Amino acid sequence: MTEAISGPRPGRRRVLQGAAVLAGAQLSAPFLLSARGEVPIKIGMTDELTGAASMLGTSEVQGATLAVEQINAKGGVLGRPLQLLTEDSANDTGTGVQKAIKLIDRDKVSVLLSDPNSGIAYAQTQVTNPKGVLNIIPGAHTDPMTGTACKWNVFRICGTTSMDAASITGTLVKRFGKRWFMITPDYAYGHTLQAAFIRDVKKLGGTVEAVVLPQTTLDFTATLIKAKLYKPTVLVNNMYGQPQVDCMKQFLQFGLEKSIALGGAIFELEDVVSTPAAAQTGWWNMEWWWNQPGVPHVEAFNAAIEKKYHVMPSARVWFGYVAVHSFRLAAEHSKGLDALKMARALEGMELPPDVALQPGKVFYRKEDHQLMANIFVGEVHPPKTNKFDVFTPRKLVRGATVAGSAADNGCHMTYPS
Repeated sequence: MTEAISGPRPGRRRVLQGAAVLAGAQLSAPFLLSARGEVPIKIGMTDELTGAASMLGTSEVQGATLAVEQINAKGGVLGRPLQLLTEDSANDTGTGVQKAIKLIDRDKVSVLLSDPNSGIAYAQTQVTNPKGVLNIIPGAHTDPMTGTACKWNVFRICGTTSMDAASITGTLVKRFGKRWFMITPDYAYGHTLQAAFIRDVKKLGGTVEAVVLPQTTLDFTATLIKAKLYKPTVLVNNMYGQPQVDCMKQFLQFGLEKSIALGGAIFELEDVVSTPAAAQTGWWNMEWWWNQPGVPHVEAFNAAIEKKYHVMPSARVWFGYVAVHSFRLAAEHSKGLDALKMARALEGMELPPDVALQPGKVFYRKEDHQLMANIFVGEVHPPKTNKFDVFTPRKLVRGATVAGSAADNGCHMTYPS
């Protein structure tokens, strides 16, 4: 199901970038007990706070931090304050796993919010499941975590790579044609996204030439020369973080925009605003968008993030915000912190409007624990009314319409006896 989107843009927005934003995200995490001295409920969170995708990790922490502060201001959860403990995975799987173990075994967190890197997040599920700890994944997309490798304790907020590919493939074919060249990062996210795109475009009669590169690639010269020789109608850029930005810049330097269109699954807001205006182009997905005129609670959320961080919220900010609120809802509905009972409480749960922050029903599918949210499909462009006004949504794709069934995705949920 798709819905057209339109609406006016708001006015001036301020921005604070770089180290100041990262420092604010790290220093603002609350560590204070309430006035009556209750022992806090600890939330563990690992994120890539240094490395190629540090902007994305920082944004997730920002959203989680705001949620914790707002919840504590209203009395906390089960009469106790929340305490957010953040750890930097540094985009390294071994580090991410060790940080998860520290948070669980030493810090005694009641929930782990996993890393945005799909490889790290997947490895962390291998830790949380045998330890019986609730595990919420804000922004790691690779399919198996709510597919063939689904687990009773694991819930995911962002869409799967298959959902993202299915949402945009038809638009890219319709607007630009069926001859594709694809650049993909060599890790779990890239592999499943590329496979989904190839499957979907071939169903529409298209052809794809794909190149897989290390996820830290910064020089795309040889790959872009190969793309030019292939003469595609569209280049699909599956990289993320700084490599995606560098690929876009070099695409322009070679003058390829004169003959090849750009597009892909996700072009994060953090990356778009870091890209030269000429490279702010193409058709992409946003997994949440800040400018939704008339949608309840969105304006208040935007204002709270802008006041605290001097940026407009991205999908990553929303992921972190939803993750903390999902834990709150699970604890409140189960009336405790037992992981199995919290998981049962989240199954099938619809997010309230002030957490969903988008139209329609947004819910965790019972069969695989995948959040069924909207995917915003539209056009990236240079800023209009403010620095963050770089995307115009053209339609909403309901997550449930592109998710496939849990059984078809290979999820067969099992629970502790």
